[in-house]
Amino acid sequence: MEKRLERLARRTGRTKTFYVREALLEHMEDLEDMYLAEDTLQRIRNGEEQTIPLKDVMKRHGLAR
Repeated sequence: MEKRLERLARRTGRTKTFYVREALLEHMEDLEDMYLAEDTLQRIRNGEEQTIPLKDVMKRHGLAR
């Protein structure tokens, strides 16, 4: 990966830092979502957090059939 990054930076005239920053900006939100979801799932499995059935959510928001 380091060699790919160096080659890209050299061929485009940009810094490696530029591309690392771009990659982080592009994927940080996905990483946050994934890790926070995993944490929430673990709390649900441990009984530390409750869920609401979909039918109840839909009824609450007037979307039930």
